[in-house]
Amino acid sequence: MHTIGKVATLAGVSRDTLRYYEKEHLITPASKTDAGYRLYDDDAVRRIRFIKTAQHCGFTLSDIHELLTLKQADSACCEDVRSVAIEKKLRIAHKLQGLQAMSRALDELIERCAGGEAATDECPILAALENSLAEVAR
Repeated sequence: MHTIGKVATLAGVSRDTLRYYEKEHLITPASKTDAGYRLYDDDAVRRIRFIKTAQHCGFTLSDIHELLTLKQADSACCEDVRSVAIEKKLRIAHKLQGLQAMSRALDELIERCAGGEAATDECPILAALENSLAEVAR
């Protein structure tokens, strides 16, 4: 059994992160000491590493909770997990499209402006943004 500090060190996260994961029902202490200190087993360390790896892949804590639930469900199968991964991939692709559109818009704004010492009230980027806001407000 490990204290919260030891588990945090082993898993490479902060104590606050462990407390948050516990609050979000992603991990549970195996037991508590008579003084009320949380004690975690090696499974908790593995689970925290799973959570961090899943986050690195773009899964939210809600997604991870779903994955962990599927992992423990007798009625779940690999296809269920695959569906969650596909849904995440589609959301990421949608976000990427949005980011690419933002990047193109910024390219256009940057292209309009030569920079230099002109006053900001003559800046084509600021003017374009103001004009777009006026059009949206109509």
